[in-house]
Amino acid sequence: MDASYEKLFSHLDHNEDGILDIFELLEGLQGVGVMQDAGKKIFTTGDVNKDGKLDFEEFMKYLKDHEKKMKLAFKSLDKNNDGKIEASEIVQSLQILGLTISEQQAELILQSIDADGTMTVDWNEWRDYFLFNPVTDIEEIIRFWKHSTGIDIGDSLTIPDEFTEDEKKSGQWWRQLLAGGVAGAVSRTSTAPLDRLKVMMQVHGSKSAKMNIYGGFQQMVKEGGIRSLWRGNGTNVIKIAPETAVKFWAYEQYKKLLTEEGQKIGTFERFVSGSMAGATAQTFIYPMEVLKTRLAVGKTGQYSGMFDCAKKILKYEGMGAFYKGYVPNLLGIIPYAGIDLAVYELLKSHWLDNFAKDSVNPGVMVLLGCGALSSTCGQLASYPLALVRTRMQAQAMIEKSPQLNMVGLFRRILSKEGLPGLYRGITPNFMKVLPAVGISYVVYENMKQTLGVTQK
Repeated sequence: MDASYEKLFSHLDHNEDGILDIFELLEGLQGVGVMQDAGKKIFTTGDVNKDGKLDFEEFMKYLKDHEKKMKLAFKSLDKNNDGKIEASEIVQSLQILGLTISEQQAELILQSIDADGTMTVDWNEWRDYFLFNPVTDIEEIIRFWKHSTGIDIGDSLTIPDEFTEDEKKSGQWWRQLLAGGVAGAVSRTSTAPLDRLKVMMQVHGSKSAKMNIYGGFQQMVKEGGIRSLWRGNGTNVIKIAPETAVKFWAYEQYKKLLTEEGQKIGTFERFVSGSMAGATAQTFIYPMEVLKTRLAVGKTGQYSGMFDCAKKILKYEGMGAFYKGYVPNLLGIIPYAGIDLAVYELLKSHWLDNFAKDSVNPGVMVLLGCGALSSTCGQLASYPLALVRTRMQAQAMIEKSPQLNMVGLFRRILSKEGLPGLYRGITPNFMKVLPAVGISYVVYENMKQTLGVTQK
């Protein structure tokens, strides 16, 4: 094998100086169909002394280390130890990792690696296919399809991100969470005017049934100027950090409770753990949700800021006001997380069945599209509960408004406004999904590079 590596090195070394720079490597690898990201990762991993060059020794060491990892991945897939990987073994392995695929989908994966058309993959085919692919184990292959890709659509109900043991040990997890937090803050701030309009339409639905998007913006600007469009956004951004931390910690705990030692988490367990982690995080940060709504609905000069708002609520309404709308909020987590996850699995399955010709990696656009569509469906299902929650949070601010409980509010909305009343404000809510997804993804990727989080 050393001789073939030597041959490969001299093929890549165009100027024959015994050293590969990044441009030579990328150009050479491009010729054998290797993506730029993969080439960069090979270069940074292989360049042990960080001199910006790869000599033959470093090149050899990288390939030998990589080969060891590939051998382990191959063995973990070859369940019957016959030296070949079959479609049924791929199905079985992915099931253990919590990803259900059909035999046909597994055959498509095999086809992309299978060089001799036998519909099985031996060690040589496996090594040749993954030699210049930084994917080192089967879990990383699955992580192409990780549900969360660092997108934040301003909703707090999403299932938390998952991290491998390596990421936890190396500290990559907190960098990824920080990158996601910054992305969420930028994304929420960029779409805050639409978010405030949604809250205004939810709260004042019965009074101003004629409020449309253009008229709503006009009203807000007339009442408080352009700056008022961002009212309540500060609180919405501040709550990202504690909520992410609690949700991540709780998710890890619930996963341990629901799975046996060493067992991988399945889709159902992920849904239950995620929903319970969401409920735990919401319980912890819920008073900030109330403050965000009150500030968004408040008139100019009513509150000087978050602390002033909290002081006034405590003084005039007592501690209980900080948990108004808590029950519908909690109930909304189940349909949101359930439908979000189910739609994502469905879209993933459809893509693997119909479009996975050469790779199981669907690419960024497909992942973002699936994520945006599945979370939109989740929002659609939980929206009436979100509307009732927001109205309960703001009831005390609306003059002559009876202080109703959840069931009473549902009845009142249905009798006065009909079924459309439960979906007031959903248009600006949907309008912010695409810009929020786009902005948070771009910021997330840039933050990952800044923080030195390696590409997946």
